[in-house]
Amino acid sequence: MSGAVKEAVSLMEVLPETEQNFALEFIKRLVLAWDPDFTKVTSSEKRAIDEAERDIAENGTISHNAIHWD
Repeated sequence: MSGAVKEAVSLMEVLPETEQNFALEFIKRLVLAWDPDFTKVTSSEKRAIDEAERDIAENGTISHNAIHWD
């Protein structure tokens, strides 16, 4: 969690619950304005994607038929 996020959380905790809800809705609107279809990834999501792609490249995948679904 970045310093800015930690600070925002600390500041929101000071607010009364009704104002916390207002702040949350405002943040949601900011996110939607920045990425209306949720296709952008955060830095932590990017790291997870990169790690998964490395794992697949190094270890391959498992066949659907090789999984015991029961």
